[in-house]
Amino acid sequence: MLTRTAPATGPDTGLLASLGAWTWPGTAADGQQVAHLLLAHRLGRTSHDTPAAIEARMRHLAETLGGLARAEDPAPETLGTLATVGSHVLLRFPGARWGLKLPAHPQWTRLVHDHGRAALVLGLDPLAQWADAPRVDAYLDAALARGRLLFGFARRTSRTA
Repeated sequence: MLTRTAPATGPDTGLLASLGAWTWPGTAADGQQVAHLLLAHRLGRTSHDTPAAIEARMRHLAETLGGLARAEDPAPETLGTLATVGSHVLLRFPGARWGLKLPAHPQWTRLVHDHGRAALVLGLDPLAQWADAPRVDAYLDAALARGRLLFGFARRTSRTA
């Protein structure tokens, strides 16, 4: 679901509408609990949605977020921000008129609130919007093995939207 924010200079509405988002609580390398967020392009619906075009859109999104890291590099803080909207969390992109409402359950939302950030994973390959947890796990394993994931952290804003 898209929610209007400020005037547009960032990712356009078409790109944001083409994104799928998955959230889950997990454990960081240091053993701490951390909220995870996966963004991936939905499966292509037109002849313009070639694998190369989808990858280019996702790399553009990564640049909009300030640059994301490969798995072997330290994950940077991104320019994307997480805003609490009631019991929901909205991911805002710099310069975008719209934010992305994230699927979030109370445990995930609590982790974002308590730790002030979420680990952001951006997939360069498409993933079906209906993908369940086993399919997301398989996607992550395959994409990680092929170097097709980018990483960063999105910080929670201090105010609610």
